[in-house]
Amino acid sequence: MTHPAHTTTWHVEIYIDEHEDKTRAEARLHTSADTHLTGRGLARRNPRDTDVPEIGDELAVARALADLAHQLIEATAGDIEAVTHKPAHLTS
Repeated sequence: MTHPAHTTTWHVEIYIDEHEDKTRAEARLHTSADTHLTGRGLARRNPRDTDVPEIGDELAVARALADLAHQLIEATAGDIEAVTHKPAHLTS
């Protein structure tokens, strides 16, 4: 049996700001099912290190996306448990 293709679009917006040798990032997920999750990440530059803002941006964003991914896995487990009424065990 062939199932029709299902296509949907999700949007992730990344916000980055820097203040006093700290770079903060937020990764905001918006889905077509009206799910909204926000992952957060932080990077700190050692004052002795060379100031290369892109490195702080990359690390803070990577951490924000990892946080977002963790939240999405937890939300998925909750959704599965709500449907099956059994504990969900998701592996990576």
